[in-house]
Amino acid sequence: MPRRCFRLLDDVTLPGRWELGIPLDAGGNEVEDPWMFREGRPVPPRQALLVPLEHPGTPLDFSLAGFSTPVVSARVAAVFSELAAQDIQLVPVDVQGHERPYCILVATRLIRCIDDDASDEVIRWTPQDGRPERVGQYRDVDGMRIDPAQVGDAQVFRTWGWSIALIVSEDIKLALERVRATGIRFTEV
Repeated sequence: MPRRCFRLLDDVTLPGRWELGIPLDAGGNEVEDPWMFREGRPVPPRQALLVPLEHPGTPLDFSLAGFSTPVVSARVAAVFSELAAQDIQLVPVDVQGHERPYCILVATRLIRCIDDDASDEVIRWTPQDGRPERVGQYRDVDGMRIDPAQVGDAQVFRTWGWSIALIVSEDIKLALERVRATGIRFTEV
């Protein structure tokens, strides 16, 4: 039976929730390349990072900070460390005004697995779009479905060409539900 996988999303419908901004470096400047946290590869070691609080509210176990950077609580980080240590990197961060430990969750695997035919709508960049560096990559994916045969043993990964999607296995989903992690929403892919 094929493995089930889920896109891990920020539950923005929670009332009174906090909103996190773009990670800042030790000098208080936005990190030079905020996209690095979602490229599907390890990030270089970093000095202290701070995630600013854009809107105060209820702290969550999972939030997407600026540029869709996943920020997780220690208990969510523990779930990922236990079940997917080979697929992730945890980058410690301070969240402005909060003493609890948090980490940026970096999925270190990038897998070419989007099933164009099974997805609702797939639009790829073309030469006519004027972005030669993006030609062939996904411009938009609606109702994304993946080919589970391409996933192998990955527990957490980003999808090639559409790295905004953070995908987790059913085992990770169930473990996060067991610990009642807040701020998370899942969509089966």
